[in-house]
Amino acid sequence: MANLYWLDRIQPEHQSLVGNKAFHLARLLQNGYPVVPGFVISAQMFWEFLETVDWSEPLFADLPHSSLRLDIDNPQQLQAISRQIRQAIEMTSLPAGWVSAIKSAATQLGSPVVTLRPSLALRKTPRRGDVSKFEPVVDGHSSALFNIQTCGMTEDSLTTGLRRLWAELFGAKSLFYWQRIGVPLQCLRLAVLVQPLWSAIAAGTVQANDTYFQVQATPGLGMAITWGETIPDSYQIHCESGAILSRRLGRKTIAYAPATEPVDVQGSALHLLLRFLDEPQQASDAIEGEQLEELIRLVQQLLADLATPMELEWILAHSENLQPQIYLTQVIPNLAGAVWQSSNVGDWEPLSSFQEEPVMNPGWHPLLTGLAVSQGQAIARASVITDPREAVAEILPGTVLVAPLLPPQWLPLIQQAAAIVTEQGSMTSHGAIIAREVGVPAVMGAANATVHIQTGDLVMVDGNRGRVYRIERNGERELKPSVMASRTDRNTLQSLPSNSLFGILSASDAPERPPIGTQLMANVSQPSSLELIANLPIDGIGLLRSELLVLAFLNNHPLDQWLQPELQTEFVKRLTEALCQFSSALAPRPVFYRSLDLRPHEFGGLTGEEATPGANPVLGLRGTFRYTLYPTLFELELAALAATQQAGNRNIHLLLPFVRAVEEFEFCRQRIERAGLTRDPNFQIWIMAEVPSVLFLLPEYVKAGVKGISIGSNDLSQLLLGIDRDDTVLSSAFDECHPAVRAAIAQLIQQAHQAGIPCSICGQAPVQYPELIADLIRWGIDSISVAPEAVETTYWAIVRAERRLLLETAHQQP
Repeated sequence: MANLYWLDRIQPEHQSLVGNKAFHLARLLQNGYPVVPGFVISAQMFWEFLETVDWSEPLFADLPHSSLRLDIDNPQQLQAISRQIRQAIEMTSLPAGWVSAIKSAATQLGSPVVTLRPSLALRKTPRRGDVSKFEPVVDGHSSALFNIQTCGMTEDSLTTGLRRLWAELFGAKSLFYWQRIGVPLQCLRLAVLVQPLWSAIAAGTVQANDTYFQVQATPGLGMAITWGETIPDSYQIHCESGAILSRRLGRKTIAYAPATEPVDVQGSALHLLLRFLDEPQQASDAIEGEQLEELIRLVQQLLADLATPMELEWILAHSENLQPQIYLTQVIPNLAGAVWQSSNVGDWEPLSSFQEEPVMNPGWHPLLTGLAVSQGQAIARASVITDPREAVAEILPGTVLVAPLLPPQWLPLIQQAAAIVTEQGSMTSHGAIIAREVGVPAVMGAANATVHIQTGDLVMVDGNRGRVYRIERNGERELKPSVMASRTDRNTLQSLPSNSLFGILSASDAPERPPIGTQLMANVSQPSSLELIANLPIDGIGLLRSELLVLAFLNNHPLDQWLQPELQTEFVKRLTEALCQFSSALAPRPVFYRSLDLRPHEFGGLTGEEATPGANPVLGLRGTFRYTLYPTLFELELAALAATQQAGNRNIHLLLPFVRAVEEFEFCRQRIERAGLTRDPNFQIWIMAEVPSVLFLLPEYVKAGVKGISIGSNDLSQLLLGIDRDDTVLSSAFDECHPAVRAAIAQLIQQAHQAGIPCSICGQAPVQYPELIADLIRWGIDSISVAPEAVETTYWAIVRAERRLLLETAHQQP
């Protein structure tokens, strides 16, 4: 059939029809690399299929040729249009000749199960009927716009999977994304790569640069890594010598294998079988010995041939002679200037990919690396601040904010920034938390950022990978106005914050959610986040951060000014208004307000205090001990809570931070009672379980009146391990999944249940280590509270973990 292209026969002139992913794999296969075989359902077939759809809505009648301009800032309208298009596509039958040809080709792959994956190309000029000029897709998110499709060898299974994948181009997230970056739909060419789904011994990824490459490996198929259900084994390899510089055994409890019959996975019917790994398998390397050496040699050869950094995906499977062999399933050259060096290949078009990497132009130069603390990508002019104490009013909105660190009082500035780069900071610092919540790409821990970047420099910030690039003049000229999506003004040439894409729109494309027994909550701080969480499957707000909430209305004035008698009433009024917004929006679901925890090194600019030189701010004047010395501010917070309660919002509760001793809690409880909050029998006082002493004192806290605990894994981890979580140098040693931390969390959950109170967790651990969720549920956690952008993935992790627990329980029955 003319519209089907086998990987071993694809030619350069076919690139626009087969897409970049398939084209790259085809060239590798044809040059002797071990690539999983397959064929491509061409992009031309997709557009011909759209011509056959019986559109009930006139708006879609010319869909293959229209730009379909939508109001992407109207989520309800966008979801409704997306739903209509997808339903029409999924209900339209394929021509019988197509079905027969696709099944015949799939059968030749010799596997009972195949995978369908998107392979895109983007036309440079949107001229109708012109398919001659194509370029790689400019995209750092589009791999997340499509779900994996697995199909059996029946005509119904193959056509259903194909239509579903085609329909996902018109999902709400996809429509939002392509319009936001200025790419008309008629410029996209969506081909479908069909490959056998082999039973894998192991699978994983490789990220390679000029000096080192990082190998990740897990038993079974790679979905366990993609879906964040396992921490894979990790190896750092020296490119030139192939020497293994470091090895880290992951935490692997499950593996996926092909299944001949579809099984419900994350709300979709997939041909995947989940199996549990026994203890010896968990303690073993997923890939080792000869197979690891084979993979190293393969990557070295690729680096020599392509002469560019790259990412790739691989599987270890049995070959035809039943010997284990490494096969490539995806290769993503990093730079647009990549060419083949092998003399027998000839010229290869510049390589790039629509997958995870930003498109790199010759004028783009790697500048800095750091921690990827907030996802998204942005291109903009830099505004550099070398002294965090200096005035920031003159910083232009829509620029990349570059500074040594990120004081929380810069919240208004952060909200207007295109991206953030700092020399200090970590995944759990307040600056990172703010960036994630407001949807600003951020890279922290980038050494000497204020030295290497000057105000006015044009830079690209990749918050997905923790990289910063400088764009020289020739690279600047190549930026197309059609893909410029400014957050605020023309200073921002390109900005794609991840929250704006996957937050409010995520519900529209989510599969039907099965019920879960574990409560799922959200961590927020800004009223603007209410729109973001409106459609998310949450049971309430598990952590409403007061520090960031209060900062929004302090207008950078020191707190001691607001504590003057003439301004106290205004402070209470403003905080009450904010609390009422949250409690009204979430009612009757609970909202846990955490009172102020002013760490000197972060909030010294507001309190008028500065951390003592050389002192550890983690152990300084903070938490409830501060209340015992300076009770006025805490009493104002209580007055605002009481006013919120009196306004009819009975779902608001109090979470006390960093409680070191039972006496501190009793001090707070007396003032809570004096404020009248406990007159409502529904009102609950919880404490953050983050100071290790709570492990030994929890029964005493419960006797004193604690109604619940929320485990703060961030502070608990740093105090148990003796590591400052904000120290960039120590970031690699800060492990919230450390055996000591896991043991402490399990003990707290057990003690809470013994005391008859609920236990939640609201730190970064469940997000950074998704496999911990299964253990939390096994230990009996009552609720898990995460940032809004992590709600969907955490929901499905809970679904899988609860099902797994049921299966384990069933297996243990006699």
